[in-house]
Amino acid sequence: MDQNTINNPMPQGNMGANNQNPVNNLSVGNAAKGCFGLSKGLVALIAIAILLCGYGCSKRNSFVTQEKEVDAAWSKVEADYQRRSDLYTTIAANLKKYDKHERETYQGVTNARAGVRNSEQQDQALQQMQALADSAQALKGVKVDPNDEQAINNYLNSQKKLKEQLNLAINVVHEAYPDLKAEDLHKDFQAQMEGTENRINTSRKDYIEKVKEYNTNIDLFPGNIVAGIFGFKAKPQFKAEEGTDKVPNVDSMLED
Repeated sequence: MDQNTINNPMPQGNMGANNQNPVNNLSVGNAAKGCFGLSKGLVALIAIAILLCGYGCSKRNSFVTQEKEVDAAWSKVEADYQRRSDLYTTIAANLKKYDKHERETYQGVTNARAGVRNSEQQDQALQQMQALADSAQALKGVKVDPNDEQAINNYLNSQKKLKEQLNLAINVVHEAYPDLKAEDLHKDFQAQMEGTENRINTSRKDYIEKVKEYNTNIDLFPGNIVAGIFGFKAKPQFKAEEGTDKVPNVDSMLED
């Protein structure tokens, strides 16, 4: 065998061609890679997942904020209703004092004197005032879960009955004491009741609006998906009572 053949078993040209193949293969492989050696498709999926996670967290925080606003608005409603209960208790107490004053004033006065009071009417008025005070006292400190629709409805019905009871008590008192309308006590009733009912109407409207915003937010797509994942549910809503936009007028209650 020729010595040159033994020393050079392969042609130089073939070696050059084979040496180029690894380089070409490496270039093709790098072209399909993205950041950190990951494929571009995988990088895109990770980026989308991060964006969705960020949106979900942001939306969840929005729901939490709105839920707290709804709870705060309901607390304001409760506080104003408590103010009404306190006021009615005070009104009943003052009417009792008025009743006592009138009884003492006219005690011993002959029945022939004009303006003598009927004791039966007075007793009836006193009973109505006591009933009003008891009902108002029973509603003091009552707390209602704003997520419990039935509890809310029961509470509002109790408040409505309390208001009706005040109307009845005032009418009965007027029959027993027709001169009450001219007293400063009556004027004080009117001013306090107007302020209290205005507070209640304002707080109720604010609560209704907050619940509406919250419920709409968790119902709209894609927020409803996030709400479902994190367990956010619609809040019970109530409609404004008929006539709640009108402040009770003691004058009309005391009309003959």
